Amino acid sequence: MSTAPTPAAGRAGMKKELPERFKAYKHVWVFIEYEHGQIHPVSLELLGEGRKLADKLGSELAGVLLGGDRAALQVAATEAWEHGADLVYVCADPLLEHYRNEPYTRVMTDLVNTYQPEIFLLGATVLGRDLAGAVATTLLTGLTADCTELAIDDERSLAATRPTFGGSLLCTIHTLNFRPQMATVRPRVMAMPPRAPGQQGRIIEHATGLREDDIITKVLRFLPDRDSNKAELAYADIVVAGGMGLRSPENLQHVRELAAVLGGEWGGSRPLVQKGWMEADRQIGQTGKTIRPKLYIAAGISGAIQHRVGVEGADTIIAINTDRNAPIFDIAHLGIVGDAILLLPVLTEAFRKRLSVNRLAG
Repeated sequence: MSTAPTPAAGRAGMKKELPERFKAYKHVWVFIEYEHGQIHPVSLELLGEGRKLADKLGSELAGVLLGGDRAALQVAATEAWEHGADLVYVCADPLLEHYRNEPYTRVMTDLVNTYQPEIFLLGATVLGRDLAGAVATTLLTGLTADCTELAIDDERSLAATRPTFGGSLLCTIHTLNFRPQMATVRPRVMAMPPRAPGQQGRIIEHATGLREDDIITKVLRFLPDRDSNKAELAYADIVVAGGMGLRSPENLQHVRELAAVLGGEWGGSRPLVQKGWMEADRQIGQTGKTIRPKLYIAAGISGAIQHRVGVEGADTIIAINTDRNAPIFDIAHLGIVGDAILLLPVLTEAFRKRLSVNRLAG
C-alpha cells in the first residue's frame, strides 16, 4: 500500500493536481496517547512535528483524545492546545477507560471516515503500534512505521523516512494512492515543542456508539509496571552506554556504576545485544532507543551511523575510545582518547566525591 518514491530526477518538475477523491481529506491529526491521567510525551513531540507539516500544507493541526472521563479529557485537550494543536477531537466513553484494540479501532476509524484527515500520526509505543496497524488495515491505507523524519513534497504527499535493512539504509516512503497517510514515530526522535501556556483552541466531541456486549476483550484488572526493572532510556536526563571497547560483559558493571552515581540510566550499542551481554530494551541507537538526554557518555562505542543518529539529539556528548579516528568523535562535544575500562572507574569515583561534597555544602 505504501510505495517507495521514484528517483528525485524523475519527480522533479512533475507537480501534479491532487486527485479529486483526495480533495475532501484535510488537516493533520495526531493521536494523543492518554492513559491513567497522563499524556505520553511522544504525543506532544508529534504535535510539534505535526505543526510543521500543517503549516506547510496550510491546514489545521488536530489532536485526537480517547478515554473514559470527559472532564479529564478536556483538561488534556488544554495541554494539546498549548503544544500546537488548533483543535482536539474528544471521544469520551466509559468503555474507553482502558485501552482495548477493538473499541479504540472502531472509534478511530469512525472519526477518520467522518472528518477525513490528510495525515494521521501516532507514537510508536506499544499502544500506538497496536492501534496504528489495526486502523490502517481497517481503512485500507498505507502506514509507515518507526519514522525518523517527516516532510511534505511538492504533491502534498507525506514523505516518511525510516531505517531499513537493519538500519544500514534510510528509505523515504510515500503513500500516493490512499488517504489518510499514516505514520508512527518513536519517542524522542522528534524534539519536544515549546509550550505556550494559555493558548486556546477548539474541541469537537464525537459520540462513540459503543456497547460492551459488542466488545470481545474484557479488562479484568490493571497491574501497573512502574516498579518493574525495565529500562527508561528515552526520557532519562543522563545516559551512560558501553560498546565493544569494554571487551567483556563483566566490564558493563563500570557503565552501570557510573550511571548509578550520576542518577542516570545505562545502555549499550547493538553488538552488545547481539552477543547477549545485555537486554534489547537497553539498546541505544536508531534500531534501538532514540535518546535526547542532557548528558550522554559513550564508553568504548565506535559510533556506527545507526548509533550516531540515535544519540545526536543529546545536549552534551562525551565519547571515550582508544581509536582517535572513531566516528563517535565526529558528534562528540568532548572526546577522550583512552581505555574506557580504566577511565570509567576513575570518573565514577571522581563524580562520587564531587557529589558528596556538593551535598554536604548544600
